[in-house]
Amino acid sequence: MNPKTLLLAALLVITFAYLAFWFTVARRHRREGRAAPGPIELAIGFISNFFDTLGIGSFATTTSMYRLANIVRDEKIPGTLNVGHTPPTVTQALIYITIVSVEFQTLALLIASAVAGSWLGAGVVSGMPRRKIQVGMGTALLIAAVLMTITAVQAWRPEIQILPVGGTALGLEGGKLVIGCSINFLLGALMTLGIGLYAPCMIMISLLGMDPTAAYPIMMGSCAFLMPTASMQFIRKEKYDLRAAIGLAIGGVPAVLIAAFIVKQLPLAYVRWLVVIVVVYTATAMLRSAALEKAGARKAAAA
Repeated sequence: MNPKTLLLAALLVITFAYLAFWFTVARRHRREGRAAPGPIELAIGFISNFFDTLGIGSFATTTSMYRLANIVRDEKIPGTLNVGHTPPTVTQALIYITIVSVEFQTLALLIASAVAGSWLGAGVVSGMPRRKIQVGMGTALLIAAVLMTITAVQAWRPEIQILPVGGTALGLEGGKLVIGCSINFLLGALMTLGIGLYAPCMIMISLLGMDPTAAYPIMMGSCAFLMPTASMQFIRKEKYDLRAAIGLAIGGVPAVLIAAFIVKQLPLAYVRWLVVIVVVYTATAMLRSAALEKAGARKAAAA
């Protein structure tokens, strides 16, 4: 078998081990009540992963829908995103690593760097109090909104090049490889706070002179390998919403397959602008909630 086949085989083994671990722990820790997701949880899983496969992103959109529907507590959103989006992201990675060419050493090292970062980040985020998670996610959503706005502007007016268009290389070496691994380590850590890796990874790949198409297996492979690693800590500490996470997993996998093999592409200009507006609203609301809780804590302490 060639190295890429071995990488895909390793991803499948890790994924099956992750699913077995999730099932075992969830069954042991499940509280009284229904764990099966309802129509809303399934719809959020389908919509977020459908547009994620087409390039919109899933973390910011899922967070916004959770906030609008009021079905997941703020402190459990990062864990729910990582736990539930893992199966759909693995599906994306299996597709794009197979069909898109990229130099194997670059792919493997960037993925390994992201996994190491996620392990560090998950240990920190899973122990953070509610208000700090609200501040962190609110800030992350504002950053995501900026990147989405830039993407929307460039899609609307191609002659405006705010972000780099990239080069033609399919791999990195020397200093560029070290820089790429360092940045992907940081992006892997930030993933655990709810900051999507796709957009910043695409920018990094272009800045380092690689073909932007090569970013797809790198960013999807990075997420597919790091999310099981990070999610195990959220699952172990029960810092996620079980029903919502199952809804993401069950609703997300068929959405990826439909988007990748049937729809393939859509005119998404208006959808991008709508997502930007919703994400900015969600970020503002989350930061406002954090400020109100801080003020409430001060009043309680004074009393």
